Amino acid sequence: MKATINPDYTYRKLILFRSKIQGRGVKAGENIPARALVIEHTGRLMNRKQYREFRLNDTRKHVYVWGINGYWAMDGAVGGSGAEFVNHSCDPNLRVVFCGRRIYYHSRRAVKKGEELTIDYGFEPSKNPVPCHCGAKACRGTINRIGPK
Repeated sequence: MKATINPDYTYRKLILFRSKIQGRGVKAGENIPARALVIEHTGRLMNRKQYREFRLNDTRKHVYVWGINGYWAMDGAVGGSGAEFVNHSCDPNLRVVFCGRRIYYHSRRAVKKGEELTIDYGFEPSKNPVPCHCGAKACRGTINRIGPK
């Protein structure tokens, strides 16, 4: 997978860079106002059966899959817009909006040019939580949700 941001799915100027949080990240290339549409998360759409098979056979180190609902999932590693490189934060500046089978990232607040864009991955609670390195003052210490959203 070549790391790029596809301008066909972005609504603001975005820059791919090496992140202090994890691997690659995306930062604002311009000031972004609050409640603005920023980018559409794209990728290979999988139904329940395809996703089950994917989970059994996938050996990648990084997985860029969103569960859209109980039937559909999307793998951003195949045909992704660049939104798959947005990292997790316990205090994110973007929110995820599901609209049918599409996924959009909107700004939760005004974002300054050069600021890293983040979302809350909100993984399901687990006996083996995934450690978080977001650096937020209110960091939970895990990417997993602690309780109900």
